[in-house]
Amino acid sequence: MKLDEQQLLDNWNKLMECIATEFSGERQDKLVELYNHMQDRMMYAPASSKEHFHNCFIGGYVDHVLNVINCADQTYALWKTLGSECEGYTREELIFSALNHDLGKVGDMEGPAYIPNPSEWHRKNQGALYIPNPEVPFSMVPDRSLFLLNQFGIKYSFNEFLGIKTHDGMFDDANKPYFIGYNPSTRLQINLPYVLHHADMMASRIEYEKWLKNKSDNPTVSKSTYKKSNTISDPKKSINTDKIFSDLFGDKK
Repeated sequence: MKLDEQQLLDNWNKLMECIATEFSGERQDKLVELYNHMQDRMMYAPASSKEHFHNCFIGGYVDHVLNVINCADQTYALWKTLGSECEGYTREELIFSALNHDLGKVGDMEGPAYIPNPSEWHRKNQGALYIPNPEVPFSMVPDRSLFLLNQFGIKYSFNEFLGIKTHDGMFDDANKPYFIGYNPSTRLQINLPYVLHHADMMASRIEYEKWLKNKSDNPTVSKSTYKKSNTISDPKKSINTDKIFSDLFGDKK
């Protein structure tokens, strides 16, 4: 899948509109600050590193976040329709968690989480269009998401912490104590983590099905829409992503 410049911009504007309409006051201001700071990188980031995962293309990250927000909103409504009270948390807490659940995939304060894969064999034979940036210290995505929120002084509730921390559900062994509770006292007291996990899985599966339907033999990265992040402060320590991209996809304008 490939998004053109207008689609990338439209998705970005939708994301910023969500922040403008769903939040207010200091929280809104600090979210705007974070997202404006990360805009160049975030607009062009993929949601995963391999084609057959989900949204592995330029702009895939923002598209995925929008999909998760939409699925979370509709899943929340479905739970209530089917009899759940959805008590103990607010819709704002759910939307905040959905908005920031994968924030760590953007990278850290120094560089992007993913860079173009220099291995033609892996791109063609395994669909691995991106690789983890070796200059960004390893971290589980939810942990880096929470770290970035802290870096910008964005406060979050315990419910939001749980939502972001456990959004991968049982795919992350660290979440088992949260989802496997045999006593009422050790079970999750709210269903926000379930709603968000279901929304994330739904969005990811739909994205995968779209890729399956439209897949081709060509990489889904467009040189015309690539834009290098300028947040890496020390070029001597950074990977030359311009050269890698040029070698892979030709000179960018």
